[in-house]
Amino acid sequence: MRATTRLTLLSTGVALVVTTIGATAAQAEDGGKGNITIDKVVVNGGKPVVVGTTEVVSAKVSVTASDDSGIAGTTYISASGPKPNYAQIWDDEITCVKASATTSTCTGTLTFDPQASTGFVGNNAAATWSLGTLVSANDYDYIHRDAATTFKVQRHSKLTVNAAPEPVKKGKTLTVTGKLSRANWETNKYAGYTNQSVKLQFRKKSSSTYTTVKTIKTNSTGNLKTTVTASVDGYFRYSFAGTATTPAVNAAGDFVDVQ
Repeated sequence: MRATTRLTLLSTGVALVVTTIGATAAQAEDGGKGNITIDKVVVNGGKPVVVGTTEVVSAKVSVTASDDSGIAGTTYISASGPKPNYAQIWDDEITCVKASATTSTCTGTLTFDPQASTGFVGNNAAATWSLGTLVSANDYDYIHRDAATTFKVQRHSKLTVNAAPEPVKKGKTLTVTGKLSRANWETNKYAGYTNQSVKLQFRKKSSSTYTTVKTIKTNSTGNLKTTVTASVDGYFRYSFAGTATTPAVNAAGDFVDVQ
């Protein structure tokens, strides 16, 4: 049953809140009553939630809890990042399944829509988020944790590469260009990621393994450019290790025919 008073969905739409009529202001602080325990909380399978500029991204949340009387349900779950990033989902969208007489796992889904009218306030939403929860037992024991776990929300990244000229004579100079970009949630477009270290890597045509040739940095528009000496047929790619706010990404290999 939905709560009689619905909280307002704020800003980024990147959180999960479940409330019922029995929810109280006591949820604002960690606490509880009885021997109920929160055993495990997982967001998105333990992986960062990566959001681009157009696609809606969903991330499953699961809360496992135990009590000697059994679990009545998850009456409050909340996730929050840098203020004012906050959102909601309601109790009729949460499913609780018993694992035993004492333990249940309750699941729900976070929805991330970068183009929603209540979507991301700004790029500062790319950060570490806290997921809190309040779980109640059949004997009215309850437990609340404001940060039962944390998870990252990241800006989707793209990386390109182009080695030229093609074909090229052995011993001649190849120019390898590319661009590192990431989602901008304020414009809903991709923008260059500046001053980032990116590895230029190469693998021979007969190999399945890339090795690093050199490391360079993106310029003020996210562009990459360097030169190498052509030696054998193979694939060049750029590889970005990622940051706290942006995931790692590899460019698709660009084949070079060395004659």
